[in-house]
Amino acid sequence: MHDTIKERAAELGFDLFGIAPVRSLDRHGDRLIRWLKNGHHSGMTYMERNREKRINPGLLVPGSRSVIVAGMNYYHEYSPPENKPVFARYALGKDYHRILKDRLNVLLEFIKVEKPGIEGRVFVDTAPVLERAWAQAAGLGWIGKNSMLINREKGSFFFIGILIINIELKYDKPAARDYCGNCTRCLEACPTSAILENRTIDSNRCLSYLTIENKEDIPPEYAEKARLKIFGCDICQEVCPWNHKAIETTIKEFEPLPEILDYTTDQWKSLSEEEFYHIFSGSAVMRAGYKGFMRNVRSGT
Repeated sequence: MHDTIKERAAELGFDLFGIAPVRSLDRHGDRLIRWLKNGHHSGMTYMERNREKRINPGLLVPGSRSVIVAGMNYYHEYSPPENKPVFARYALGKDYHRILKDRLNVLLEFIKVEKPGIEGRVFVDTAPVLERAWAQAAGLGWIGKNSMLINREKGSFFFIGILIINIELKYDKPAARDYCGNCTRCLEACPTSAILENRTIDSNRCLSYLTIENKEDIPPEYAEKARLKIFGCDICQEVCPWNHKAIETTIKEFEPLPEILDYTTDQWKSLSEEEFYHIFSGSAVMRAGYKGFMRNVRSGT
């Protein structure tokens, strides 16, 4: 059954796949509590809720036995001209939440046909699930010094989707080895020193947080460092040696929106609210909203 599900996942466009047994992720739970206690979640107060469910999916999905983890490559060779606003690669195309959810639901229906009576739920970055921890537990890779999930063959430019079901399956071995070694390129390259020594991120300083989740003005000490980054930041991934062999995604929905490639700085500066919603409807950029997006444009250009 494991291999059959894996083959179907590959047909649906997933590049990475693994299965882990449902259990309590106590070690990761301890790290989460320390991260919250230190205030490194900044304005993301939702991270304070449902702590036990984040640690143990058995509480999130009663009766669950297996966590299926699937990764989908979103990498694009995206190199904007100098002095032109920059978007994080994950937001170049259509919103990944719906794309992964739709395909994981197709995978769930496939499993139900193979094994009648199965029940399951799909999660893509919108519920109290520790996606990267489960990806590591399912053998997809290790959590790097930049807190990203890294795979030796695929790097880190991939989305993670979770499918939790109520039957036992053949399980993959957890990724036990850390291949970051003595490399500290991501720590050295981070312009705001947001990457901490314990493989966590101080969101108060992270440019991704400051340009996406943050609802306030970007602090002056980071505004200059955020220059030209109007949605997210890829620096810690771009310098990672494991991404040197990243290949282009084959998922058409992740192809860059034409406006992201073609708009000039002046066009972004004069963007109306109506134009914003027209361009980014169905895009992850909607997370920032028009007000947040234009704040980034003004701060970054």
